[in-house]
Amino acid sequence: MPTLELTDQQVVELVKQLPQDRQATLVRSLLAKQWPQWDELQRYGEERIRVVAAQRGRDWDRMSEDERESFIDELVHEDPDCERFRATQSIGGLDS
Repeated sequence: MPTLELTDQQVVELVKQLPQDRQATLVRSLLAKQWPQWDELQRYGEERIRVVAAQRGRDWDRMSEDERESFIDELVHEDPDCERFRATQSIGGLDS
């Protein structure tokens, strides 16, 4: 079988042409290879966000992407630890 030589940029451009679900599958696969705990962490996060949403009277699985983003934004802004973290990042010059 012949080997095709591609630059990193060419690989990235090819990946961008994949359908969104195939891109997500590729990312998960790469993460799992580099960070074996990723699957466990992802499952934990998915379970927790469903619980937190339910506690606030929402159904995570029925929310649109925009609703999910807004919900996460609300959570981040109500958590004082997140606010302190953002403040230290901004003070430290890490904010863009």
